[in-house]
Amino acid sequence: MTDFLVLGTGVAGLLFALRAAKQGRVRLITKTRRAESNTAYAQGGIAAVWSPDDSAEDHIRDTLIAGAGLCRPDAVEQTVREAPERIRELIELGVAFSRAGGEYSLHREGGHSARRILHADDLTGAEIVRALLVAVEADPNIELVEDVIAVDIVTENSLARRRGRPPVEPDRVLGAYLLDVATGQVRAEQARVVALCTGGAGKVYLYTSNPDIASGDGVAMAWRAGARIANMEFVQFHPTVLFHPHAKSFLISEALRGEGGILRLSTGEAFMKRYDERAELAPRDIVARAIDAELKRRGDDSVFLDMTHLSRPELDRKFPNIYRRCQELGIDMASQPIPVVPAAHYFCGGVQTDLQGESSIHNLFAIGECASTGVHGANRLASNSLLEAVVFADHAVRVAAERLRSEPPGEVNVPDWDHGRAVDSDEQVVITQTWDEVRRFMWNYVGIVRTNRRLLRARARVALVKDEIRDYYWDFRLTAPLVELRNLATVAELVVESALRRHESRGLHYSLDYPGPDLRGVHDTVLSRRW
Repeated sequence: MTDFLVLGTGVAGLLFALRAAKQGRVRLITKTRRAESNTAYAQGGIAAVWSPDDSAEDHIRDTLIAGAGLCRPDAVEQTVREAPERIRELIELGVAFSRAGGEYSLHREGGHSARRILHADDLTGAEIVRALLVAVEADPNIELVEDVIAVDIVTENSLARRRGRPPVEPDRVLGAYLLDVATGQVRAEQARVVALCTGGAGKVYLYTSNPDIASGDGVAMAWRAGARIANMEFVQFHPTVLFHPHAKSFLISEALRGEGGILRLSTGEAFMKRYDERAELAPRDIVARAIDAELKRRGDDSVFLDMTHLSRPELDRKFPNIYRRCQELGIDMASQPIPVVPAAHYFCGGVQTDLQGESSIHNLFAIGECASTGVHGANRLASNSLLEAVVFADHAVRVAAERLRSEPPGEVNVPDWDHGRAVDSDEQVVITQTWDEVRRFMWNYVGIVRTNRRLLRARARVALVKDEIRDYYWDFRLTAPLVELRNLATVAELVVESALRRHESRGLHYSLDYPGPDLRGVHDTVLSRRW
């Protein structure tokens, strides 16, 4: 048995592990390589009140406005006011944020009323992961295990069901089943505390800014374990992902619009003023819907982000990664606009938690994109995601450490994984075909703009897919793609069901059947599983 089982090596998992290692033994699990996570692809930065010209009150107000009435005010207050202290801790851990003239360089992004985005050029996430991994690898209390994917969470009630016993309240986490990707073996890992830091689920959509690992594992496992899931209808589509056949999932940071970038049609016309007086600096949901509307109206493949008002040296200095990548693809940002389209980017919903990051299952914590803390509401304000992760990792560790001190370990034997009569599969094409089908109907039916008719079609399709996966799942031995496919289908179902329950348009959920907000809709969409 380990004290802390941490699933995921993004900023949430790495920071939780580092803090938890001061209190006990930590097993830190990643399903691929240690540096691979959604965090590593974050370009823009991390928001915090850092300038004397800014204020916590302004940051709070901007967050609440972007969240379209569904932010949890106490969660926003906690996150914003603790931001500077958490940033200083990152700096002490070796994160090298960009400087200009001796001071930290601050970007401004859509929805923000001031410059408050600390960044490391345009590779902020990669820099944070680099620094935290150095600290993790040097800590003797942390065992970092690569190429292992969690299959299911184990709780008291999951064991009770297997043994025909009545459920207990509250349920308590006991560990997880883990699949060794190389050997195909599944083993039980007992733990006193489990932290889900598994990131998002962008791969449930055909077009996404997320890496291939973003398959919604934490949300799906928590749902199967009986945890409450909230606000899954609010999927943020980033307005500007590079449109190019050789640029898979390459993000064009919101910071470019913060530096004066203008969105134009193929004719050269700037169009955002027709949708919002803030134009390119409007929140992401507004910009993404505006681009989507123009693409559908005109039948174009993309719109264009014009940065030609900046010189080559300025572009190279401010956005070196984006500038070089565009150059490699034959796009000269200094003389021609960048073709961009919206793509699935971030889930504002997830495992519902309290202000300490704890789910409805005792000692099961969810931190980062897999969680629904109330900070983001119906639409995340740019660069608040990394901030939320570091603040809630801090709170979660404090609670979890106290639990270890106050609660006895208990004697629970988690049974071995039962492979049953499963055999090795020689038909991996079934998995890839089904994965492609899920992603296509989610993009077509549950995308930026929705209708009840499309949602009902998606519900029917996901039900059939889940039946097919269920049969395949128990007939063949587990592989990482099969585990991810099962999780993606679960996430798809949760998004569809949540969207069908919201009879209004709010934030990231826009329905042609209910085109305006409704005061009756000022509440979370909470899904709970009945056994």
